[in-house]
Amino acid sequence: MSHKPSRKFPPITECNGSAYGSIAADLDGTLLVSRSSFPYFMLVAVEAGGLLRGLALLVSLPIVIIAYLFISEAIGIQILIFISFSGLKIRDIELASRAVLPRFYAADVRKESYEVFDKCERKVVVTANPTLMVEPFVKDFLGGDKVLGTEIEVNPMTKRATGFVKRPGVLVGKWKKLAVLREFGEDAPDLGIGDRQTDHDFMSICKEGYMVLPSKSAKPLPRDRLKSRIIFHDGRLVQRPDPLNALITYIWLPFGFILSIIRVYFNLPLPERIVRYTYEMLGIHLVIRGNPPPAPSSGSPGNLYVCNHRTPLDPIVIAIALGRKVSCVTYSVSKLSRFLSPIPAIALTRDRAADAARIYELLQKGDLVVCPEGTTCRENFLLRFSALFAEMSDRIVPVAVNCKQNMFYGTTVRGVKFWDPYFFFMNPRPTYEVTFLDRLLEEMTCKAGGKSAIEVANYVQKVLGDVLGFECTGLTRKDKYMLLGGNDGKVESMYNSKK
Repeated sequence: MSHKPSRKFPPITECNGSAYGSIAADLDGTLLVSRSSFPYFMLVAVEAGGLLRGLALLVSLPIVIIAYLFISEAIGIQILIFISFSGLKIRDIELASRAVLPRFYAADVRKESYEVFDKCERKVVVTANPTLMVEPFVKDFLGGDKVLGTEIEVNPMTKRATGFVKRPGVLVGKWKKLAVLREFGEDAPDLGIGDRQTDHDFMSICKEGYMVLPSKSAKPLPRDRLKSRIIFHDGRLVQRPDPLNALITYIWLPFGFILSIIRVYFNLPLPERIVRYTYEMLGIHLVIRGNPPPAPSSGSPGNLYVCNHRTPLDPIVIAIALGRKVSCVTYSVSKLSRFLSPIPAIALTRDRAADAARIYELLQKGDLVVCPEGTTCRENFLLRFSALFAEMSDRIVPVAVNCKQNMFYGTTVRGVKFWDPYFFFMNPRPTYEVTFLDRLLEEMTCKAGGKSAIEVANYVQKVLGDVLGFECTGLTRKDKYMLLGGNDGKVESMYNSKK
């Protein structure tokens, strides 16, 4: 089939209509700034298949490029799909597509294309990428109504991807055109937008067609203009794994793992007042602000340090900032992790009466750290604070915690939580910031001030949010785990969801 010359289609900057009925839009290079889908296949390969699968994809990239440029676009994409998806459970691919990819897609949305796309009532995305991979982002964040993409083949017995695609194959060229014709019938889309010659086929049947030309000055859309906000996300990789970033990450991995082992076990037996200085020696930057209260005197109850939750290391870092041991309470942490913890870590049961009695007992013995969000949040938001802590003590000290990770995230929903601290310490130069606020005034507490536990919890959340510049929400641990992991966050549910 001969392609129409590109000059038939004006650039998208000339699309000046105020509203349109329908649109068929390509994804990579059109609605997204990046023309390459490799980083997103790499994310699926790593997060759903593991680091070795990601390495196999990276090593195969030269073959993919040669096939894409000199054989056909379809062959290049088929190789990406086979290496990334072959043998993976469909559920794992779905969870990675919903929990990991949206954050990276959201940072890559092209401003002028999205503004045209958003003017239309009926929005359809036509892409060579697997529908399974892009549909959650397109529908939830771009407001798309449907995705016409490549359909992957699934073994009905094992519910795993075979690595091949269903007929008619990878959706490029004439197959995009046929997909649009089937979707719209005789009522052709008002607009068709694409970025490459293989998009001309489907653009030619639209009432108007516009090209999205490659541009180094193309501006990404501010994330707050998307249809949904990125509050929760999963995955270990901080940066988008384009070929260079992926190569650097894999080169660093063995050195980072050795460094993390040294950082963990060198500091483990040392007193907290010394660890504050050895952290700097080992490349961990610790910033401490505020004036923490002194240790409780003999016979008096301890202080209750209430902090927001960024990583499982929060209570340990607070102990280091204080220069003394404190206890902490935790949910869903293995016995091995509690055994290796440098501070006493006591498991709670989710039985309110039993947990309250346990916390009260611990406060009679000394200081205690609690994270009332119940789970970590990576973005600049605070989840709803459980009010239980407010009933336990009037000696409440809010602590604002933040951290910076530039290569790996030290938290996970779908992965193995035991490795969380090691991934955090694998970052070349991780930073932790701890800010001690003034102890709550008596009139702002339950026992002395007559406030309800919910009022105290909301007040502490607001104070910490103001200091950190984070937005307070009413979202909970259950909301996070239902979105990212398909379970309610309880150990038994997490185990069952992985079966």
